[in-house]
Amino acid sequence: MRGTVRNGKLRHAMNPAASGSHAGIVTSRTHSLWRLRTYVRPYRWQLMAMTAAAMLASVAQIAVPLLTKRIVDGPIAHGQRGEVLPLGLLALLFGVAEAVLVFLRRWGSQNSSLGVETDIRRDLYRHLQRLPIAFHDRWQSGQLLSRATSDLSTIRRFIGFGLVFLVVNAATFVLVAAMLIVVYPLLGILVAVSAIPLMWVLLKLERRYKVQARRVQDQQGEIATAVEESAQGIRVVKAFGRRQLVYDRFDHQATRLQRDAVAKVHTLALLWAIAELHPQIVLAVIVLVGSIAVAHGVLTLGTMIAFVSLFLLLIWPIESMGYLLANAQEALSAADRFYELLDAPVTISDTDGAIAPVSPAGRVVFENVGFCYPDSTTKVLHDVNLAIEPGETVALVGAVGTGKSTLTGLVTRLYDVTSGRITIDGVDIRDMPMATLRTIVATAFEEPILFSASARENLTLGRPDATDDEVRQALEIAQAEFVDDLPWGLDTRLGEQGLTLSGGQRQRVALARAIVGHPRVLVLDDPLSALDVATEALVEEALRRVLAGTTGLVVAHRPSTVLLADRAALLSGGTIVATGTHHELLETVPAYRAILSQEVGSDIDPGVDSGVDSDVGVAR
Repeated sequence: MRGTVRNGKLRHAMNPAASGSHAGIVTSRTHSLWRLRTYVRPYRWQLMAMTAAAMLASVAQIAVPLLTKRIVDGPIAHGQRGEVLPLGLLALLFGVAEAVLVFLRRWGSQNSSLGVETDIRRDLYRHLQRLPIAFHDRWQSGQLLSRATSDLSTIRRFIGFGLVFLVVNAATFVLVAAMLIVVYPLLGILVAVSAIPLMWVLLKLERRYKVQARRVQDQQGEIATAVEESAQGIRVVKAFGRRQLVYDRFDHQATRLQRDAVAKVHTLALLWAIAELHPQIVLAVIVLVGSIAVAHGVLTLGTMIAFVSLFLLLIWPIESMGYLLANAQEALSAADRFYELLDAPVTISDTDGAIAPVSPAGRVVFENVGFCYPDSTTKVLHDVNLAIEPGETVALVGAVGTGKSTLTGLVTRLYDVTSGRITIDGVDIRDMPMATLRTIVATAFEEPILFSASARENLTLGRPDATDDEVRQALEIAQAEFVDDLPWGLDTRLGEQGLTLSGGQRQRVALARAIVGHPRVLVLDDPLSALDVATEALVEEALRRVLAGTTGLVVAHRPSTVLLADRAALLSGGTIVATGTHHELLETVPAYRAILSQEVGSDIDPGVDSGVDSDVGVAR
């Protein structure tokens, strides 16, 4: 189970509805499936055509027993052999028509259902990108992954198969039952009435299956999270020799999934068994009663054969009812899980109509800023007031857990202030279009995230139109020219999370990514923590030139990083308690002096990455 550390406290990143406890399971509602109609609507004509094809195939099936009755009671009974061949060819024609219609139905329904699945997945991914960081803090990535993959596949199977055949099989049952009543009313009414207790039992079992299906789907999300975390943290697991511990945790989750899945399969097997037993019992009664009726001359042999043949057409609709109801319940649960994400509110809204500075000077002002995380009443920040003039750099200094990273995240609206406001050139950043704000402001994080893409793609993530000269300049400033020594240079594909690079190398690539776009405001969240002293000195020297013409906010732990800034601000107790030059604060603020003196002691670290030859760097 993931957690995030905020102000020294571990906040479990677990949404109740997504937890393994299943305490958040609610009864699935058909409303969730009904809401999917907006995705089905563009494909409605295809689905209707496929349903019609399935219906026509059922009609073709029904025609064959009726032709058989006519052949037996007509030409065969009266010795008119010449009429057998035309009627036999007509039956063959119906059989071929049924085969063609089944092919068209399968081909068309899969195409349309795959289109629906693709549209849903696009909307889900787009919405996940729009949701605030606070949402992703609370949700396990495995739960998101299972909803975006297996759940959507379940919905696709229901739309392309289950929904069509629930309609077709219900219509087939009604049509064939009506034909049976017409052919022989006594047995026809028996068949129709026998379906009532069957449906009562099946509906009772499917309510149990519904809860079990949701439990399995949630547990699959837990498994996905466990696998993802162990794969991403494999170096740590191996380094600490904790493979058995990780395996035991996974085995516990897998065993739980097995237990839940077996319970679900048990219910499904019971559904199938009852659905298959019912038509066999009814068929035995039909054969017994029908044979007696034929023996007493009440029923012709052809009518008996037609009746049995028609009833055989009901076996598949009856037997499949258990599977179709189970598929419908899985789709209901999957739709519930899908809309849990799609209904999650986008609390950080974008705007298209606001006017942002055309040529921003880059004056950043924090006015009485306060912030507390969602679902918490504790204020992480309060009454923060700070003005950073254009071209000025301010170093943010504070003890661990005082909210420095949180404050930097507010500038790019990774989180929104809960009180006060932040302005750039007098414009509230909440009134700026998000794309504009994130063009003006760039961030380099302490924990750099790189993607499984080429080095060039990672560098130009925020500026896809960056020129080769701009990329080269950013690499030089960040002392990241090592990318030229990679097997294919800038075109070398970096591993997932950039783990093919050392910690220091990842930080330098992330720093280059932040400055390649020449942002007007540069936010650096301690981006040099994994560098050795020599490399840090080179990077800082280059950064001084960049920051000279850029408004900068730098989270600093080392005195050398503080010296990059024109002023320093001390953050303590969730607010800024002192500002001034580095030397002024050293002389007048004991808390500031104490924090930096602690950091000086940790600067000399023989395990810190040199950034040149090592494969893996060690970040402080």
